[in-house]
Amino acid sequence: MYIPKSFAETDQKRLHEFIGAHSFATLVSQDSAEPCASHLPLLLDVDAGSHGRLIGHMARANPQWEQADGQRVLAIFHGPHAYISPTWYEAVNVVPTWNYVAVHVYGTLRLQADRGRLLEIVRQYVEYYESDLPQSWSVDTAERHFIDGLLDAIIGFEIDIDRIEGKWKLNQNHDETRRKKVIQGLRESGGENQRQIAELMSQTLAE
Repeated sequence: MYIPKSFAETDQKRLHEFIGAHSFATLVSQDSAEPCASHLPLLLDVDAGSHGRLIGHMARANPQWEQADGQRVLAIFHGPHAYISPTWYEAVNVVPTWNYVAVHVYGTLRLQADRGRLLEIVRQYVEYYESDLPQSWSVDTAERHFIDGLLDAIIGFEIDIDRIEGKWKLNQNHDETRRKKVIQGLRESGGENQRQIAELMSQTLAE
């Protein structure tokens, strides 16, 4: 990922927190002819290795897994993003741009086909995403034959992370006055993405 120095985020704790908060990722690998991508939620084990480990599963009907085993892959985690109007700068010779936050994770994918490990992965997913719900669902509430059928239909995988890149593109290449005007413009334009980008920009001003 192209990351100018002013937009680079290198704090691993912050990158890990971002992955946890934006866990629905694009997983990219390469088959014999062209790139292949799937859109999947991925869990992060922060204690595995020096950079952590991603844990996931996909449908066995998805052909991506057939060639991805042992391959170095890319997982892209997408954050908030928003259009930036040049009118907000109240200056001449400025152009539109797009502010956004994204994290790229690189590592080697290893398939996990053992049924015990598959069940553990599914259980981790359920516990993670159900934890904040007022009435949570558990794997143990389903009948065993239903879970067996589920396990037959998926393949698990782990990605040992060897590099994480973070890009916080939030107008850091502009002076404080312009950045404050952009924050105001975003807040006035409304929308959840605009609100989140305005908040992130405010944080960079305070750092």
